[in-house]
Amino acid sequence: MAVGGGAEAGTATEITLEYTPTWIVASVCSVIVVISLLFERMLHRLGKRLLKRSRKTQYEALLKIQKELMLLGFISLMLGVFQSPTQKICVKESVMHHLLPCPLPSSGHAGAKYSAAMFTGVLGGARRLLSGGGAVDDYCLRKGKVPILSLEALHQLDIFIFNLAVTHVVLSLLTFVVGVAQTKNWRRWEEKLQQNDDCGHQMIKNVQEFKFVRDHFKGHGIYWKIFGWMRSFFKQFYGSVTEEDYTAMRLGFIAKHCRGNPKFNFYNYMIRAFEADYKKVVGISWYLWALLMVFLLLNVHGWYVYTWLSLAPFILLLAVGCKMEHVITELAVEVAQKHTAIEGDVVVAPSDDFFWFHRPKVVLYLIHFILFQIAFEIAFFFWLLAAYGYKSCIMGKHAHAIARLVLSVASRIICGYSTLPLYVIVSHMGSSFKKAIFDDNVSEDLVNWAQSARRRKGENKTNADVATSSTDERHVAAVQMTSA
Repeated sequence: MAVGGGAEAGTATEITLEYTPTWIVASVCSVIVVISLLFERMLHRLGKRLLKRSRKTQYEALLKIQKELMLLGFISLMLGVFQSPTQKICVKESVMHHLLPCPLPSSGHAGAKYSAAMFTGVLGGARRLLSGGGAVDDYCLRKGKVPILSLEALHQLDIFIFNLAVTHVVLSLLTFVVGVAQTKNWRRWEEKLQQNDDCGHQMIKNVQEFKFVRDHFKGHGIYWKIFGWMRSFFKQFYGSVTEEDYTAMRLGFIAKHCRGNPKFNFYNYMIRAFEADYKKVVGISWYLWALLMVFLLLNVHGWYVYTWLSLAPFILLLAVGCKMEHVITELAVEVAQKHTAIEGDVVVAPSDDFFWFHRPKVVLYLIHFILFQIAFEIAFFFWLLAAYGYKSCIMGKHAHAIARLVLSVASRIICGYSTLPLYVIVSHMGSSFKKAIFDDNVSEDLVNWAQSARRRKGENKTNADVATSSTDERHVAAVQMTSA
């Protein structure tokens, strides 16, 4: 009989902890603890360095990543805690024959029952022979039923969720770095504009003499509108923001929001605002977790839903990039329609009307969804490759799997190279500005001032109530004395 008891000789069973050498247990625990402590200290030192360099928004993004890791740890803990209870949730065998990622393997006996060593893992989708996975609890088998989820499926689900979250965080970080690197020319343009002397004579030019207007405005009519959309679509793949575009949008922002500060550093403001947005994008919001549940539900053999879902972020990414480019075009068209000649430089008029639903923030939610969907495709592919192999039926058709991976990688490149830089600048062409327009010290002072004002207001209200109460008591006492 094998160590661990209960199984016939020759049957592979798991060696329990009570029969495992202590040096193995101590060694494995030591390695896990050391790796965890090193990772924790690395994050701690990175946070201290960011605070030392006054990178508050990046530090907050790091805190958001730490929260995501804590959530992952809690999810893993819950999956481990509910392993045994899950094995006691029994269902009829026929229930396990519907909505499978893979078709059940053909059997020589029609309607063959699950044995103690074979049952369905819902995530894997097929009957899995656990010949080397240990003895299976026969709690459900005694009732003529099967467990709703196998231990192997729970283990693989835990690995997939962790893999997805880590992939999303890492890819978001890489995309952020690439997006900021694409704006390196903008810093040079900003420095050149800061050095220019605007106090000299401003020449009057025809509006068509400005390269910004010439590049974007080709004329009136439906033909030129269609041409404008086509140009916006293709321009996102090359030179998405030119120096003339940057100058015009910078002057428009300053004219609308910083009229008294013509030397306002627009580049620094954009980067601070982008870092604040990244703090929101790097996390996995509740609605993204809900989408994950929908994705897992739709992974049914023969539906090929994942093939179409892989097209969604790619198409949506191109639509967002086209819209961002077209906002610049609309700014130029508005200038050309309102003016025939301009003194000085082109100054556009930012407005929420240029954006979908008149809300520039909608673009951020779309980018958040796109980045998560791409991370899901990449994480799902490599998880399946490691867990089940390239030839597994859950991978789907090989051509479709490779196409999904290629589309995901291409989407990430386009997002970092073009879409994110466009969002960084065009998102500020709305009617309002973000709190990143203030430096961190100014923002903290404003927050402290607002809190102090609310506290003083509360104290004044309390003092007024006390004074009113004292007056009422004196009035009552006077009435009582009069009555006496």
